[in-house]
Amino acid sequence: MPDPDVVIVGAGAAGLSLAYHLCAPGGAVPLSVVLVDAPPGPLRPPPRTWCYWEPPGGAYDPALAASWPRLRVRAADGAPTVTEPSPYRYKMLRSDAFEALVGRRLSDAPAFRRIEATATAVRDAPDGGGEVLGQDGRVLVRGRHVFDSRPPGRLPPARTTLLQHFMGWFVRTERPAFDPTTADLMDFRTPQPARGLSFGYVLPLDPQTALVEYTEFSPAPLSTEEYRRALRHYTQEVLKLGEFRITAQERGVIPMTDGHFPRHAGRSVHRIGTAGGATRPSTGYTFAAVQRQSRSVADSLRAGRALRMPPPYGARPRVMDAVMLRALDSGRVDGSDFFSRLFRGVPAARLLRFLDGSSHLHEDLLIGLRTPVAPMLRTVVELPFLTRREPPHPLPPQTGHEKSTP
Repeated sequence: MPDPDVVIVGAGAAGLSLAYHLCAPGGAVPLSVVLVDAPPGPLRPPPRTWCYWEPPGGAYDPALAASWPRLRVRAADGAPTVTEPSPYRYKMLRSDAFEALVGRRLSDAPAFRRIEATATAVRDAPDGGGEVLGQDGRVLVRGRHVFDSRPPGRLPPARTTLLQHFMGWFVRTERPAFDPTTADLMDFRTPQPARGLSFGYVLPLDPQTALVEYTEFSPAPLSTEEYRRALRHYTQEVLKLGEFRITAQERGVIPMTDGHFPRHAGRSVHRIGTAGGATRPSTGYTFAAVQRQSRSVADSLRAGRALRMPPPYGARPRVMDAVMLRALDSGRVDGSDFFSRLFRGVPAARLLRFLDGSSHLHEDLLIGLRTPVAPMLRTVVELPFLTRREPPHPLPPQTGHEKSTP
């Protein structure tokens, strides 16, 4: 096979999404695509869940595990705020269903090929294009464009670096305990860490089945036993679920940093997914930014235009994220009060656009008035004088569940 037009390294959400959009029917310019997927083993992520919001009728709706028309946030005192963010719905997509849906399209693409191999490096090729190296240092495949979706091993220098880390249980209760129409996005009736914040997260699949998760935004992950202890407290003391069975477990770590993730690793080598900056620093959501970036790349290449790697988020959302992260990490704002106030005081659809990075300037200003103004302004003044530092530890493996927005 001649060198393909596109080589994609990694078959996670970013790699499969790009392959899906590149191999859509039609297109002015036929493209050949090679996907380099790690063999079964530790480099392949376990089954995981992506969540995002968008209107009904999305491309992946046939594969959804569930979706919810209502969102609920509970303050530390238990006071609920319930919103109906029409036209948006909160959607859950399991990785196995997503892979099957994408696989059906790829199996019908005549110029698509999948290689099972461990990629150890990507780089520009001496004679143009890019190349992927295997474990023995030999070239696995060359292509006109190479897109590397492997997660970063180390985070970039930053003024603030936190981790969103969590463990979730899929539970089956003996009695009806959940409202299948409502997803609990943040429940702050959890013990708060000394630095950052924690919350519960409940996604009901039916009255007796749900994903129940304990999440922290803090500098370092917990031990397995600490997560289990937090989940036991949340399920028994807070939710009072009674007897239940754990049918599956998910665990993950997502970077929350104002560090800069370069979108290019060479003239013909591009980074996508978390390594390309698709994770929203203030929330950890990733999936929908991956979709925007993948569609943009595919549209350019399929139309025969020069490739321009789009930034996952604009300059204004990145500045706002940096301010929020610093204010949270410094303790100037109380995280549970901050998010509770936003959901209580801002129309739901507007807030979701804000969290997605697609809101307008006047909407951002209105939302800003719902935040603790003095601490946030102090942080704005302070940020330019802070030094970007290397994080003290490498990024732990991102296993399991990943939250994501559109």
